[in-house]
Parts: sequence; structure tokens; C-alpha cells
Amino acid sequence: MEKLRLGGMALQNGVLVHGPRAWGAAVRLEDGTVKSGSGPKPTFAPGVSVPFVRGPLRLAEAFAVLPALKRGLPEARLAFERPAVVAALVAASTGASLARRSSLPVIPREAAVVVASIVPALVALRGEELTRYHGAEHISIGTYETGEPAAKEHDRCGSHLVGPLTLATALAGAAAELAPPRHRTKARIVGAVGAVGAAVEVFGWMGRHPESRLSRALARPGTELQRRISTREPSPAQLEVAEAAIRACLDAEEALAR
Repeated sequence: MEKLRLGGMALQNGVLVHGPRAWGAAVRLEDGTVKSGSGPKPTFAPGVSVPFVRGPLRLAEAFAVLPALKRGLPEARLAFERPAVVAALVAASTGASLARRSSLPVIPREAAVVVASIVPALVALRGEELTRYHGAEHISIGTYETGEPAAKEHDRCGSHLVGPLTLATALAGAAAELAPPRHRTKARIVGAVGAVGAAVEVFGWMGRHPESRLSRALARPGTELQRRISTREPSPAQLEVAEAAIRACLDAEEALAR
């Protein structure tokens, strides 16, 4: 079977992997056994290739997998189900609101809002088991793609969106401030969606031009995030779970292709 482009997500107790049409996941149960699940991947406007539109749609597809995962593998525990992440969401919302009402210049103010919004994701990525499963996800996908042992950091990890998304969101927020007050909320919403689209396009360009200085500079925050915070070397047992998730995904992809 031809190699597929895979994405993934670390769970508190396992790994989720998704391909073009299907998802597969595996978790380690409390009794020590590994349980897998899979299913078709929800799609939004399949075949859409319009720049700045395809990015938000692909991100929406990735998040739409999560309800299907919980139905097909209810034992899966998502990173943001922890109370600490909920508390971080409340704190981030408060921080963003305070930043918006501050007297900072527009660009620094919007950058502060973006940084506040990233905090819950950073909290969600913390945790001994989660960071090791994140490393297992990267190693298993990287090994599948190259056929050789891979590192715990992966060039296509969503963390590489941090640089482009921070810059695009700050610029979009600054532009929204130029709108008349009565239209400012709508301008912020449109700007936020546009920033995601722009960030995903830049992310794709980074993948096609990994040796570019600009590409390396934009990837640096995500690389450091993976190296220092969000990934750790997994145990053989965690790699076993990640490999089971990939097998479940590939089997589902093959079944859908028949």
C-alpha cells in the first residue's frame, strides 16, 4: 500500500492517528492491555484546494475526529479533559481581556492576546504520560514515513504553527482595530479565521522549503516547544500503543479504499 500522509495527537493514555479518510487510535487500559478503535474520518468540503480556505477546513476535520474517537473508543482520555486545562482556559480568557483593555500599542497588545490564548495548549501538553505518548506518536509516524528510526520531534507537528499563527493573529488583530467600533467584533472574527488560513498556508510552505532561513526561523518556536516541553522519549510500552494506533488507522484506510 502506498505511504499515506498521517497526522496524529497524543492522548493521556494512548495515541490517535488520522489519515486522508480514516482515523485509528489505541490506548493502554488499566489492566495493561492495549485496545484499538478506528473509523471513517469526518470531512468538510473534500477536495477543496482554495488557499486560505483549505487550512481552516483541514483543522476543523482534525478536531471533528475527536467526537468520533470518543464514540469508537470511549476509554480514550483527551489532554484537555484535565481540570488544570479548564483552569488555564479561564485564566487565558481573563488575561486576553485585560490585555485588550490595556494601554499597550496595538501590535504588542495583540501579541499579548495571542500569547495568552496559547497558555491552555501549553498546559494541555504537559504531563509525564502525555509528553511520552506525544513522543511515541512522532516516532511511530516518522518511522512509518521514512522506514528508518525517527526522532521524537516531527517537522509536521502542530507546534510548528505557533510561529506563523502568532504573527498572523497579531497582525489580523491589529488590522481589526482599524475597523469602526460597531464592526470591530466581526472584524476580529474574520481576522482570526483569516489568520488560521494564512498560518496553515505558511506551515505548508515551510514543509516544502525546510532549508529556507525564513522557514527555519518560523519553525524554531515549535521545535523548541517539542524539544523542551511537549515531547519526551517514550517507553517501549508506549511505542507499542502508538504502533497499534497506526495499524488501526492503516487498516481502516485500506478497508475504505476497497
